[in-house]
Amino acid sequence: MNTVRGRKSIVRDVPTNRRIRAREVRLIGEDGKQLGVLPLPKALQAAQERGLDLVQVATGNPPVCRLLDYGKYKYEQTKKERKAKRGQRVGLLREVRLRPKIEEHDLQAKIKTTRKLLEQGNKVKLLLRFRGREIIYPELGWKVLREVAEASKDLAVVSSTATEQRSISLVLAPVSLKKSKETETDAKTENT
Repeated sequence: MNTVRGRKSIVRDVPTNRRIRAREVRLIGEDGKQLGVLPLPKALQAAQERGLDLVQVATGNPPVCRLLDYGKYKYEQTKKERKAKRGQRVGLLREVRLRPKIEEHDLQAKIKTTRKLLEQGNKVKLLLRFRGREIIYPELGWKVLREVAEASKDLAVVSSTATEQRSISLVLAPVSLKKSKETETDAKTENT
């Protein structure tokens, strides 16, 4: 496993220099020009003469190899992948657990937590569990879930509901921030 200071490296290992297992390779120079198909020993010699590494960048028949500084290449690849990863927003499914006989103050705290998670862009699963004989009053549970959903309606929409044996759940998906900003500007223009 490729690790950097205890962390798992993002960049996959590619065959370099003597780890390349092919008789011939299609060689590309450091400036991007094709140098043709060469036997592996000649390609390795060309890399050594220029003080560079022979790096396999694509598989095929024959595999494509480039002459480049492998350390610099690996650094640039890591930078690209981190930048791409940063651009992705992964909305997690977070869970908030409730009870049917929850007190008002506790319910307000759960609503506050739910709103905070939705503002961060996460989906929120409201899970309400019944204990003992509470199961015979499911309307109490639905009332609590509706109250939380109603308090968060400006940030989220209900995406799904589920009823299991001793629990009911409601999944709230955040409305996109762009849409909410557009509706705010539309509302302002209508008021003027």
